[in-house]
Amino acid sequence: MSRLQQFDLAIVGAGIVGLAHALAAVRRGLSVVVIDRDAQANGASVRNFGFITVSGQERGQVWRRAMRSRDIWLEVAGPAGIDVVQRGAVVAARRPEARAVVEAFLQTEMGEGCKLLEADELNRDYPGFAGQGFAGGLWSPHEVRVESRLAIPLLATFLAERHSVEFRRETAVRRVEPPDIETSRGIVQAGKVIVCPGDDLATLYPDRIAHYAVTRCKLQMMRLADPGFRLPVSVMSDLGLARYAGYAALPEAVALRRRLEAEQRDALDNGVHLIVVQSADGTLVVGDSHHYATTPDPFASERVDEIILEEFSAVFGGPVLRVLERWTGTYASVSDRTMFADAPQEDVRLVMITSGTGASTSFAIAEEVIEELFGATTSQTRKIA
Repeated sequence: MSRLQQFDLAIVGAGIVGLAHALAAVRRGLSVVVIDRDAQANGASVRNFGFITVSGQERGQVWRRAMRSRDIWLEVAGPAGIDVVQRGAVVAARRPEARAVVEAFLQTEMGEGCKLLEADELNRDYPGFAGQGFAGGLWSPHEVRVESRLAIPLLATFLAERHSVEFRRETAVRRVEPPDIETSRGIVQAGKVIVCPGDDLATLYPDRIAHYAVTRCKLQMMRLADPGFRLPVSVMSDLGLARYAGYAALPEAVALRRRLEAEQRDALDNGVHLIVVQSADGTLVVGDSHHYATTPDPFASERVDEIILEEFSAVFGGPVLRVLERWTGTYASVSDRTMFADAPQEDVRLVMITSGTGASTSFAIAEEVIEELFGATTSQTRKIA
């Protein structure tokens, strides 16, 4: 009987969190197998904006992770054939209270490289904006945007073809006891295991997941027809300033939230904030909303879509654009932390991003987890190529 191939690392889950850990591992010269129950990425990793957000992330470690992850996206994009379709972001401040939040943000270390935009600059430089009533805006150079539906498969292909990562798809993991990983297609052997379950709260280590009081967040998004103009940046608005922790934790955000509660209560109650990104074909991806439940229902609310589109119209004006696609997504959520890396066994790590920031922070988190699990190294990690 032939011996099983043994890998240095087995990763359970081929979403962005799992792929990020695979990338960090191969850069250290480790042999890696990635196991996933689906034939292709189908969850939160592809049901999002592809918006690698830096400005607005929670101050401190999360913001630093976003900066590091952005750098890795830019490093890997070319070799993996991933197009960066937009760079930078603008937050259109519709109200004076929103401008005050922008001004306060620019006084923090997170505001380095960003700048305040006056209303006439918004009208001049950003086509499609409504052109009246803005109090100003924030320009950030830090963000990049990829098309997630294309980027995630391309990243997996890059890891397989250029770095010999083995993928075992349509394979469910039933039990993890290193060096044995019991799957629906037999035993896989690896010295260490990282479990990246996405929003699967029940299959592996449910007791450890329950310890963190993990629930799920459901969101709604749309793709709109080409508006006839091109956005050089991704766009947000006042609602984002009241929701993203890097802005919302500032004292100046209190007055903004008070005004939003009076004027846009429905938006706040449905967790709506505006993100608009543009794809290479000109269509716009627009969203989103946030509703929480252990098992969210799969049904999209027309009223929630209307609230999102009302904010879109307040920023962009013009005729209502045709909706080409609608979808819902879910991701794991915890109220008091953005992620956790748990150690249910000595050679196993359970990694969950619990804040919808997978695209923005996974690469940096993966580097931290790999270093903790395998030990620090003084040798130069392999260049991405």
